[in-house]
Amino acid sequence: MTERTADAATAPTEAGTHTLGLLYPPAGRDRDYTSMQLAFVGSVAEFAARYGYDVLLSPAGTRDDPSFRRMVGERRVDGVIVMEIRREDDRIEHLAEAGFPFVAIGRNHGTCDAGWVDLDFAGLASGCVRHLADLGHSRIAFVNRSKQLFNSGYGFARLGHEGYTETMAELGLPPRTYLCGDDLASGEKVVEHILRDDPATTSLVTMNEAALEGVYRGLTRHGRSVPRDFSVVGVAASPWAEQVNPPLTAAEVPAKEMSRLAVELMMERLRSPGSAPRHVLLKPLITLRASTGPRPAVPGSESETQFPDFGIDF
Repeated sequence: MTERTADAATAPTEAGTHTLGLLYPPAGRDRDYTSMQLAFVGSVAEFAARYGYDVLLSPAGTRDDPSFRRMVGERRVDGVIVMEIRREDDRIEHLAEAGFPFVAIGRNHGTCDAGWVDLDFAGLASGCVRHLADLGHSRIAFVNRSKQLFNSGYGFARLGHEGYTETMAELGLPPRTYLCGDDLASGEKVVEHILRDDPATTSLVTMNEAALEGVYRGLTRHGRSVPRDFSVVGVAASPWAEQVNPPLTAAEVPAKEMSRLAVELMMERLRSPGSAPRHVLLKPLITLRASTGPRPAVPGSESETQFPDFGIDF
């Protein structure tokens, strides 16, 4: 008698390919996968293997991509996990119309009838702004993802933007948002733009961990010490938040947990196609590290030095 692990015992038993598709277009500047994306790929493969499934990775960003047509049209996989969801995403529309089993990491209106797991990016951006405001900062910039990703409607970039701008408005503070490529050079360049637009800026919120090291370098190049002169807070996975110096105060992107949940939702979908889909929205707490501090004094705002009265007449 063959023994099975507890996880494998709960996997669907119907005949199939025992392969899951992962639709995940690369987001790097040169159409490569970022470190964060690779963490998701590895985690999805790890948890799929626990159910006895392989993973077939496709970089397809649209339904017209040849790899998408091969994966879905030829039924090379039993189900699909879709990532990098856009506000209007024809991959989701096609899968829904075809009745092809899928779940999403991310969400839009088209995923309402499918299972999904996502981060509350609007809430996280809002929390980052409020953290800085509580420290006395009023000039707070926002560093988002690349122009290409934002304009294509990527949900996390749009939601983060909304969370930042709405919270700044609620606090009566002027919003200043910047799009930034996912690389070190772009991080340095965006700091130059921020300080050129408003040299009195004392803090920023970022959702672009790939550019984080460049942001730090740019601040150093312009004579800003973190966190003495300038505070930085963001949304990033802990390995990257802890690699920079000083370590980044951040709301963590739990790539492994999100991948585990996505595979679990996929197994539920394959096992019980008619069951109501589950939706999981995560909002991690901000982990305080060393990149944020009180707003520095504005030059000229310090009170004049008081000299003692020695009672001497001149």
